[in-house]
Order: sequence, then C-alpha cells, then structure tokens
Amino acid sequence: MTTTTVHRERTDQIATLTLANPDKLNAMNAAMWEELRQAVHQIAGDAEIRCVILRGAGEFFAAGGDIEELREARATVDSALAYHEAVGQVLQAIQQLPQPTLAAIQGPCAGAGLEIACACDLRIAGESARFGAPVMKLGFSMYPGELAGLLALAGPALTREILLEGRLLTAADALAKGLLTRVVADADVHTEAMATARRIAAGAPLVARWHKQWIARLQHPAPLDEIEKRASFAFVESADYAEGLAAFLEKRPPRFTGR
Repeated sequence: MTTTTVHRERTDQIATLTLANPDKLNAMNAAMWEELRQAVHQIAGDAEIRCVILRGAGEFFAAGGDIEELREARATVDSALAYHEAVGQVLQAIQQLPQPTLAAIQGPCAGAGLEIACACDLRIAGESARFGAPVMKLGFSMYPGELAGLLALAGPALTREILLEGRLLTAADALAKGLLTRVVADADVHTEAMATARRIAAGAPLVARWHKQWIARLQHPAPLDEIEKRASFAFVESADYAEGLAAFLEKRPPRFTGR
C-alpha cells in the first residue's frame, strides 16, 4: 500500500509543498488535507519564507478527491459536513497565507486539485494540463466552502460552464478564460515555477504581504476608512523601504530583510 502524504521542501526562501498519492493521480484524502493544513500553518508563521509553490508528485497535480474515501466520509449529512468544512478551512488557509503562493500544474487538475490551484495567487501550467470539476457525473455538488475560491477566481459565467457541463478545459482554454497565469511546455513547468518564485522572493517581502492584504481588502465593497488609508503607508517606516530607495540611487541590487 502506498503512503499518501504532503512533502515539504525548502530552497533558500522558497517552500515547496508536493501532493503525493501516486496510486490515484494525487487525489486528495483526509490525511493529505490534514498534512496540508499543518504545513500551511507552519509556513504562515515563518517570516523567512517569501514564496510557496504547490505541486503534485510526478506528472500530475491532483485529479480530485479520493472517491473511495468520500463514499465513507459522506455516510451521513453530519459526517459530510464535517469532512468538507475541514477541506474548506484548508483552502481558506492557503488563500490567506501572507506569503505569495503559486501552483505548478502538470496533468489533471480537477475537483480538489482545481480548488487548491484556485486558492493560490498564481497558476503556471504545462500545455497538456487539464482543468475541471466533473462532479455532476458523480451525483454530488461542490461544497459552497470549496466552490467559493473557484467562483472568486473564475467568476460566475466560467464557474457555471465548469460545473454544469462537467467537461475538462485544456490549458489553452483555461488561460484564455483567465483561470491561469501562464502556460509553458510540460517539461518547463517546475523550472518556470521556481524562476517565478525567485522573482517574487527577490522583492521586499513586506511589500508582497501588503499587496496581498490590500488586494483582498479591496474586493470588499466598503470604502477604506482613514485608519486603513494611513496603514497603507506603513512601508514608510520600514528598513526595506530605505534599502530599496538607497539601492536604486546607488545602482545596485537591493538587500531586503523583511523589516
């Protein structure tokens, strides 16, 4: 029996989380969701990490949820609610990570895999990747706590297309419809993901966190109050702001410390 897990690696200031359930195309089960939750929680509190990559083991991202396990997990409405509420909380934790996140996608990215990818800030896919959530063919609907991330990224029209038709989108279709950041050759996915992460990590980490914060805040209809407006200039008192200006004027690369 193959052990399923979420592997965690670190390269300099970049963390990589790898979903591994090789016998089932990296389909997510309860143990993997829990390991992913723990890993995300640990990363959130690590100020040294400046970017997070999520990927699947081998040539697959994640083909959905473990259907055999779900059959048992949904024996009752109460057990189904508990299972999927926990999943929704993990997705929310990914979305709320202070560090920028990107999904490096190869092969199938469906159901739970699509939900994880949508929770990330950026999505880089290989040309042969496929995207969808054909749960209508299995007789169940996507839990609202999981659907929220897809809806926020894709919008209602594309979300309807994905869920009502149940077809898988090609990487080219997904890019054209705004679901992806970029598409590269299959062999280049992880190289491009790491290059992207390095570009992010080279920037001021506090600025990346602030940009994520303000992007999330501005999606709410309430206007900014005066306290929030003043808070948007917190960078003025940071060491990284002084370093960034000095490096520019001295024509040298900046050395950001996250302070």
